[in-house]
Amino acid sequence: MERGGARQALRGLAMAIESLLAEISRAHFPHPPATPERIAAFEARMRWPLDEDLRAFFLHCDGAELFERLPDANYSILSLEEIEAATSRVRLRDKGAREAASWYPLVDCQDSDFVLVDVAHSGGPYPLLDAYHETYPREVRRIVGSFREFLERALTSGNRFFWLEE
Repeated sequence: MERGGARQALRGLAMAIESLLAEISRAHFPHPPATPERIAAFEARMRWPLDEDLRAFFLHCDGAELFERLPDANYSILSLEEIEAATSRVRLRDKGAREAASWYPLVDCQDSDFVLVDVAHSGGPYPLLDAYHETYPREVRRIVGSFREFLERALTSGNRFFWLEE
């Protein structure tokens, strides 16, 4: 199936996370999976549990680039280790903003722009936020209500930032 045909097949209303993960493995650049032990250690250090979709993603692949490999990837979904490292960088930018305490970098969109996961409401699904480097943390905009929805829209975006086209 051509890439355009794959996009058409993914345009269903609510794809199962398994179908989205299969598409990442088929046509994108997944990293090797995280172990359950690595996930447990991450959750203990970060003090927030992965929701069901994030857990499935990290068990399938501990990070991935969509459409292009780095350094050209618009969508670089961070590994658990990269989330930990990038959190320090983002915290320096948020200058102690109260809301930012529950925001963690999940997708590196390059040029110091991130998509954040908001873990304020434990258990999930967690919403994802646009953290544009010019306005963060003063202006943060909700993109989607879950990681699954983010993957659905990203995988059908043609490598464009779908939330900027709305």
